Amino acid sequence: MEEYTYDYINGTDIYLYQHKKMFRINTDTALLAQFMTVKKGERVLDIGTNNGALLLAAQRYEPKHMYGVDIQKEAIQVADMNMRHHNITNVTLFAASIHDAQLEKMDVIVCNPPYFKVHETSNLNESQSLQMARHERFLTLDTLCRRVQELLDEKGRFYMVHRASRIAEIAYTLKQYRLEIRTLQFVYDVNKEEAVSVLVEAVKDGKVNAHVLLPQMIKR
Repeated sequence: MEEYTYDYINGTDIYLYQHKKMFRINTDTALLAQFMTVKKGERVLDIGTNNGALLLAAQRYEPKHMYGVDIQKEAIQVADMNMRHHNITNVTLFAASIHDAQLEKMDVIVCNPPYFKVHETSNLNESQSLQMARHERFLTLDTLCRRVQELLDEKGRFYMVHRASRIAEIAYTLKQYRLEIRTLQFVYDVNKEEAVSVLVEAVKDGKVNAHVLLPQMIKR
């Protein structure tokens, strides 16, 4: 177990294993875990589940069943370790592309997607695992929103955290796939002037009436 650490998700009492060389939970993961809402008996899908952190957060609400999909087999192995560690049995994990995973309609979909476009080469990381987690090589924003629209049940909810600088593109792309923004919350670093992240709740075929919450202030 030397390649793993045992950490907690900020703002919760949830502990989990993380691989030292793979994508690890960060402030955005913790903020999304607190922002998303899951009701008892709902079906929940986490796209790009990584170590299963968001599934662990969703389990607190007693969902009917949870699904986690990640293109990296190693990530699914860590997620499975965490599910077994917490004795969670109402979960199905897929080591597959979201294009290929055979899934039923969901009530809730959550995602902490890759933030950076492929052409932003100045930010490319050396590790292939981290490149896949942080850059849109296998999951672009357009592909994500299209697949969410296909997998969400009518009036289903989609929760996502993303770069605040891409909010115009996010809003446009969600709209293209019948996903109406219901709630927005910007996240500011106290040491920076502009918002660094944005939390989004969108509803499939929802009303055009977005609520913008007071911003979250963090210190990284």
